[in-house]
Amino acid sequence: MSANPQAAVACDVKDLALAELGKRRTEWAFQTMPVLQTIRKQFIKTQPLAGIRIAACLHVTTETANLMITLRDGGAIPVVCASNPLSTQDDVAATLVEHYGIPVYAIKGENSEVYYSHILAAIDHRPQITMDDGCDLVTVLHTKRKDALEGVLGGTEETTTGVIRLRAMSKEGVLRYPVIAINDALTKHLFDNRYGTGQSTLDGIIRSTNLLLAGMIVVVAGYGWCGRGVAMRARGMGANVIVTEIDPTKAIEAIMDGFRVMSMAEAATIGDLFITLTGNKSVIAKEHFERLKSGAMLANSGHFNVEIDLETLGRMASTRRQVREYVEEFALRDGRRVYVLGEGRLINLAAAEGHPASVMDMSFANQAQAVEYLVKSHASLEKRVYAVPEELDKKVARMKLESMGVKIDRLTPEQERYLASWSEGT
Repeated sequence: MSANPQAAVACDVKDLALAELGKRRTEWAFQTMPVLQTIRKQFIKTQPLAGIRIAACLHVTTETANLMITLRDGGAIPVVCASNPLSTQDDVAATLVEHYGIPVYAIKGENSEVYYSHILAAIDHRPQITMDDGCDLVTVLHTKRKDALEGVLGGTEETTTGVIRLRAMSKEGVLRYPVIAINDALTKHLFDNRYGTGQSTLDGIIRSTNLLLAGMIVVVAGYGWCGRGVAMRARGMGANVIVTEIDPTKAIEAIMDGFRVMSMAEAATIGDLFITLTGNKSVIAKEHFERLKSGAMLANSGHFNVEIDLETLGRMASTRRQVREYVEEFALRDGRRVYVLGEGRLINLAAAEGHPASVMDMSFANQAQAVEYLVKSHASLEKRVYAVPEELDKKVARMKLESMGVKIDRLTPEQERYLASWSEGT
């Protein structure tokens, strides 16, 4: 049920009584987010975000909670809504409202109508900074709520899918403010996408099915950083991994990394478990459903639930039923049975807890620094997509190494001169 409308903090969450559990879990996650801890301490002293209104459309998890608390402690006035109907952790949503005074509009399992009403509620906050994970908030701002665009200084985008959409907006000349692509930071995609997605995707699949991956034929669709991570971790658990790709360079890389590469049409006939990580639609479609073995399982970890053509699969099925909490069985008319995990949504957040906090530490350190950068520098930025400034990216890496007690070498003045010159040859 929704929260008490009499509550001091505006919200729509499942149950405020869950707040104490959410507080304990949020504090547990913060222990393994040392970079964000450091930034939070700096923010408390300097107050770089004083009075800045922020609307954040992100996965409402313990890690996101710690990012919001950090921004709040830096003087910001944040409001949070979910970037995926199944990714909200209801206890975390409750604790942000009850213990930290941050408005939240997010309920795990909310339908599409409620999902978009929550985005509209966040926009009613009249944000000066937007934070997005998939570009839904930005899209609604630029279509249904253009009235709220005035006063927006800039935004950040967390994930590959959102960056693709934003670049399309920028190319068409419709993007109305600068956005920093957090996903493109090296300390984000090299670690969050590869190690975070790799581990958490398999975590969600195992939690939802309780199946043994060893000996299973696992088909990974897409060999970007997320696909690399999933393929690596699945092989590490004993799976026989096949990769499908549309990019010839990535396909060669997968082969040289030791994976079999083939088309999805070929893989469909032999795969046991299929995991899509492309950010595109209909990666597994009718022609593939017709070839699947009975018992094949389909999962997605590529942000939206369009990678698997679920509408077509539903039409092909004579019956469908829930067999486990996050497993739906589609009984096809020829007697085969196909299983979809987590409604085709992000399986690592639908059935598990998303990325471990230690890897989100770097991603959200980039977010916090990018917001500070936008507040200071927005006037000099054009209305387009920007990379995270290199100095901020490297700062996050240095802070992470320091938190791990690792020291690395520095260039000597002589080495710096050598690298900057051309006169000294063989």
